[in-house]
Amino acid sequence: MQTPEIHVEELKKDPEFLANIKRLEEECKTEQSIAKGYQLLDAQLIIEAPEEEINEIFTFIVNNAFDLLAEKLSTFQTFDMESEEDRAAARAIYEHAIQLYSENNAKGAKEIFLILSHSIGKHSLKDAMLLHAAVVISGTSFDDFIDTLVDVSKVEESDPLAFFIQTFTYPVAEMFARFEKEVAEGREEIRLFAASQEG
Repeated sequence: MQTPEIHVEELKKDPEFLANIKRLEEECKTEQSIAKGYQLLDAQLIIEAPEEEINEIFTFIVNNAFDLLAEKLSTFQTFDMESEEDRAAARAIYEHAIQLYSENNAKGAKEIFLILSHSIGKHSLKDAMLLHAAVVISGTSFDDFIDTLVDVSKVEESDPLAFFIQTFTYPVAEMFARFEKEVAEGREEIRLFAASQEG
């Protein structure tokens, strides 16, 4: 079944759609909601809003996500991936790390992947984040990671966690074995980080 083509010009003039955007903008500000920030971002991207508006929403999402992360870390809580807000925050932080990795900022990307591995409650996602960090530690470039280690054919589009790379060209256990030294290094960094938090 083909999805109907979205007529951008019509949407730009659609009072209901524009009222929806306005409502989302207000709700984002009053609720400081990251999930609603993403809804707003999607709507603005559809109507091809000016770049500064898109950047403003993205900054709002990332800043609020890191604020929530700081709150989770200080209260020894993890992101609950069943919660829409927690999921949106983890997604924003993950997308930020992926961007750093794609810009060759290996140190920054590795640190964020490790913090995500430490602060996500879902076990399979924790492992995927640790693997991301291990691949960065190994010196693998972002392009090589995407081209040779990620298997997008296994991604379930309907999965609310589809934004996170969790499907690899080898099973996770085999990936851990391939990057055994780097995984151990990553685990040790997480252990030291957790210990410094408690101290």
